[in-house]
Amino acid sequence: MRNERLIPRRTPESRAAAERTQVVMDLTSRLNVLRHSDVDGRTAILREIFGRPVPETLTLFPPFYCDFGLNLDFGEQVFVNQNCSFFDMGGISIGDRALIGPGVTLATAGWPADPAKRFDGITVAPIVIEANVWIGANATVCPGVTIGTGAVVAAGAVVAKDVPAGAVVSGHDYVVRRDFNAVSKAAGDLAAQLAPMPRTDSV
Repeated sequence: MRNERLIPRRTPESRAAAERTQVVMDLTSRLNVLRHSDVDGRTAILREIFGRPVPETLTLFPPFYCDFGLNLDFGEQVFVNQNCSFFDMGGISIGDRALIGPGVTLATAGWPADPAKRFDGITVAPIVIEANVWIGANATVCPGVTIGTGAVVAAGAVVAKDVPAGAVVSGHDYVVRRDFNAVSKAAGDLAAQLAPMPRTDSV
């Protein structure tokens, strides 16, 4: 994954991230029970989530979920529809006039793919959404992805690699990059080949 880095377990950074996540989960739970007409209350809580003033031209409709808040960067005239989840520990940048449909997930965090290293910590990689992008309902954007200017991501798509500027993408991009079962089987076959042959002569 491009620009991926590890936040190791049991470090000051991982502890700070865990503490911040608890704070933001409390803030989003408060945000999501406000009356829709309570714009001032929504703005006040979003300011706490973002850690800075809410952009005046941002339109964001709750319910809204995120896990860090401080690593969200919005351009001008961005629209975010209901029920979106922005997991921004790795950083999310959304360009001017981007349109984000309902139920969209932007996920910048995960775990190491190697089973032997999976509990070493959390992996993070930034998501960049450039200007004039439209992401349809219930799409998922994976860590490290950049979506180019003017691109369209169709509803329900899973985006695991970069989208060129002006492109329209849809569906699920399923690519087998590694097969851990095959690796384990290969190791077992090698061990069998190296095992000593049983003796057939009599004593």
